[in-house]
Amino acid sequence: MLEEVIIFTIIMSFMITVLLSPLFIPFLRRLKFGQSIREEGPKSHQKKSGTPTMGGIIILISIIISTLVMTGKFSNITFVTFLLLLVTVGFGLLGFLDDFIKVVLKRNLGLTSKQKLLGQVIISVIVFFVMRENGISTEVSIPFTDIDFELGWFYALFLVFWLVGFSNAVNLTDGLDGLVSGTAAIAFGAFAVLAWNQSQMEVAVFSVAVVGAVLGFLVFNAHPAKVFMGDTGSLALGGAIAIISILTKLELLLLLIGGVFVMETLSVILQVASFKTTGKRIFKMSPLHHHYEELGWSEWRVVVTFWTVGLLCAALGVYIEVWLT
Repeated sequence: MLEEVIIFTIIMSFMITVLLSPLFIPFLRRLKFGQSIREEGPKSHQKKSGTPTMGGIIILISIIISTLVMTGKFSNITFVTFLLLLVTVGFGLLGFLDDFIKVVLKRNLGLTSKQKLLGQVIISVIVFFVMRENGISTEVSIPFTDIDFELGWFYALFLVFWLVGFSNAVNLTDGLDGLVSGTAAIAFGAFAVLAWNQSQMEVAVFSVAVVGAVLGFLVFNAHPAKVFMGDTGSLALGGAIAIISILTKLELLLLLIGGVFVMETLSVILQVASFKTTGKRIFKMSPLHHHYEELGWSEWRVVVTFWTVGLLCAALGVYIEVWLT
């Protein structure tokens, strides 16, 4: 029964996305919700200007419907599903506001960094109090060991850092056609296996709902992309993968399973730090995927390479957690 729920969840979310996208993309075009391309980015990206964005709305619709319908098939929906959707929709709405300002109000940078950070922190604090009310552990475990740290109220700081950090990490990764769609499918698939291994079926169902949604979106987002997910999608996916790691108490393992997101973020941090302290850049351009483009790699080659790295990281994380612990 549960195996069938998992299979039907991924099929449902995939089909919802695939069926909605051909209807939604022309709608976005009519509204002139086209992506503006930053002038300081790779020159080859200028031809993408005007491609419909905010496609993350389709992903969110698919995730919400398939998660609620399929979770209700095997149990009563609990606060776990509520928490997963709260984070995903909350960060998605923040991303939607950012996209709306960019494409409708024609402010290319969207929300200011302070405005976006404030929104992320508010959502994260709400999540912490929901967790406290429902007795979720505030311990953090060290992967591959029996060491646990009880953080108590300091877990609130960790939670804010984790949700904000990974929502921004996935957002930074969303710079090439299909890059986030593919890497997200891999990372959420890994956590679906880990949640299943822990018998956390609501988390597993939600995870495969995301996998189906982003794979369906990839049909239209692969190079050359017909639609971009925008911050609506990338912030939502980043927040979602972070809260899944928290609910499964595999927070730090996310650093390995989401290795591509971590590397992309580190490349930006190192680039900024190096330029501010020495006046020199470590990479030709950051985030990291742009560095390889500047080296002459084709966009498709960069994306497939990063997918491969993501798959290796995810497989290693699952192997170590399931079979070596």
